[in-house]
Amino acid sequence: MTIPKPIQNLIESFEKLPGVGPKTAQRLTFYLLHVPQGELDKFANSLQNLKKDTILCSTCFMIDESNPCSICSNKERDHSLLCVVEQPLDVLALEKGRGYKGIYHVLHGKIDPLNNIGPDEIYIPQLIKRIKETEDITEVILATNPTMEGEATAMYLAKRLGELKTQNSKLKTLIISRIGRGLPVGADLEYADDVTLQRAMDGRSSY
Repeated sequence: MTIPKPIQNLIESFEKLPGVGPKTAQRLTFYLLHVPQGELDKFANSLQNLKKDTILCSTCFMIDESNPCSICSNKERDHSLLCVVEQPLDVLALEKGRGYKGIYHVLHGKIDPLNNIGPDEIYIPQLIKRIKETEDITEVILATNPTMEGEATAMYLAKRLGELKTQNSKLKTLIISRIGRGLPVGADLEYADDVTLQRAMDGRSSY
């Protein structure tokens, strides 16, 4: 039996999503066939507006509806604390814990030589520039994931920031810390529970 073209096209689109295999793609497609047209229209509209109605914050590179984002523009946040994370999902995970009240910098990736991702392919140059130009920051928390690539990224950042401290007298007292080891090695921030995230943040150590 030949699968109708519209169905096959949607199955192939779902298969391109991370973690979605052929069977799941088929199940999702056939599920949507039974959804009322009004709900399908809402779903299609949400997809269509996903990139149109969002923007990267030019300060921290978080995804939001405004620039600067709601976190960077919030005067009640502690702007002396800067937490560096790999992905926007990591910001959402830390915000869910409600223990951290500082600001963020989203790298949108990690250093991964095997996939030809170096420091210049993610938002590391922008982070260095931001720290140089912002006098309020007193501590940089390196909260990259505790994976091999995440650790390598944290080590690279610690080295670069250490060099900045020796070159710039204004940054001499800057604290460079690593998120605490409350997270198991190989885990991602977005999957950690609130208590583990809070312990990891509370237990951060100087680099």
